[in-house]
Amino acid sequence: MSEPLWLSATEQELWLEFREFLWGFPSAMDRQLNHDAGLSTGEYSVLAAVSEADESRMRSGDLACALKWDRSRVSHLLRRMEAKGLISRCAASGDGRGQDIMLTDSGWETVRATAPDHVTFVRETLFDSISTDEQEQLRTILNKIRTAVVERELW
Repeated sequence: MSEPLWLSATEQELWLEFREFLWGFPSAMDRQLNHDAGLSTGEYSVLAAVSEADESRMRSGDLACALKWDRSRVSHLLRRMEAKGLISRCAASGDGRGQDIMLTDSGWETVRATAPDHVTFVRETLFDSISTDEQEQLRTILNKIRTAVVERELW
């Protein structure tokens, strides 16, 4: 087996900065959502996705695909959210094999109350901290990284 191509000092520094971002930003987002609404990022993601879906309902399998999560993770989260009264599930209207996910009145109230503070967090931490040109550079960079991951079949 050949020796790996080790990171240069500059690459190591950038990797550590990127790693800290990967761990820190989601944690900060979780804290914001938990503080403002008592929600996890996953719960908010489900509420947002279902609220934006056609007819405000979504099949659980489509939700898993949209969020790029495995079905097991979605199923466990939906069970907890249903127990909290945020969503309801029923047999899919088309064929009855899957489940349609809908927001309850409490789920709608929660997503409507949470969205303004969440978008403020995103705007202030992501968009306001970099220029428009840097936003485009970031989009390009993230696309290249995601493509490299997909090509390795790890996404």
